[in-house]
Amino acid sequence: MKALVLRQHGDVSELDLVDDYPVPTAEPGYAVVRVTATSFNYHDIFTVHGMPGITIPTPVIIGLDAVGELHELPADAGDWALGDRVLIHPINSEGKLLGEVVDGGMAQYVKVEVGQLIRIPDAVTDVQAASLPIAYGTAHRMIVGKGAVSAGDKVLVLGASGGVGTASVLLAKSFGAYVVAAVGDDAKRQAVLDLGADEVFNYREIGILDYVKQHHGKPSRFSSEPGMDVIVNFTGGDTWAPTLRAASLGGRILVCGATAGFDPVEDLRYIWTFELKIVGSNGFDTEDFVALLDAVAEGRIDPVVDSVVPLEQAVESLERLERREFIGKLVVDPWAGAAQ
Repeated sequence: MKALVLRQHGDVSELDLVDDYPVPTAEPGYAVVRVTATSFNYHDIFTVHGMPGITIPTPVIIGLDAVGELHELPADAGDWALGDRVLIHPINSEGKLLGEVVDGGMAQYVKVEVGQLIRIPDAVTDVQAASLPIAYGTAHRMIVGKGAVSAGDKVLVLGASGGVGTASVLLAKSFGAYVVAAVGDDAKRQAVLDLGADEVFNYREIGILDYVKQHHGKPSRFSSEPGMDVIVNFTGGDTWAPTLRAASLGGRILVCGATAGFDPVEDLRYIWTFELKIVGSNGFDTEDFVALLDAVAEGRIDPVVDSVVPLEQAVESLERLERREFIGKLVVDPWAGAAQ
């Protein structure tokens, strides 16, 4: 089968696209899924480059998000049937992440535990479903599961053009929030406005704190009106200090990652002076995926998809992700152009 294989840590360009990787076979407790759509996340960049403290056995097929049709089933598959359309929960019962320490979705077939299978409603396309697991699941747990966003809140979303960012914009708007989105490229401004964001600014042209002070007032110790009620920050790095300063009195800062750096400079005075709430959110649960699939099926949310490409163009898509030259999700169809 075709597969995108990581053989050793290095640059994205060094990933190996092969067409003779062994097709997995079912075994007790494990099913084989014919992958019809898979998508990239920034975590794939970390996997390729290598992460301190995490040992990744190689070779390994990357790709955390995957959906498809059941191709081969074990005898203990329960009520699952061949051909059923499924979304794969990215984490198995041992806590192992798909596409990191076990073979992932950037291939024509993948073997997963039966317990990782989640049924896809008929009204949801494979491309929509493949956009959901990591990015939308993470955003759903953070924004919905933590109960930190309410109607009328002023919500600032940093990194608003990526997978988690676009998901956060859509979910916050679904709660009736007023959403301000920060992007790093003027070309992305209109696309994020089209998603429903009420305001969009380029943080490379005006700093986060400067924008908030000019448009929503300088946060005050005596009123919760100026500043932002909620700030979604999964970038960290040099965005962390201005985030603390841009939050309103009693404001909530939602954190689910640190793509720009996990060890930023921090001024604790802002946390106690403005009585800030730092809300951490880690990962996702099955109920997040089920809720998202239902929301897509009912037309309440439509995942933002930048492009759908064949596996032969997957490395190019991942390089675009690394350069942040995309909006929404980068989806790969492993069977595009291949004999079905």
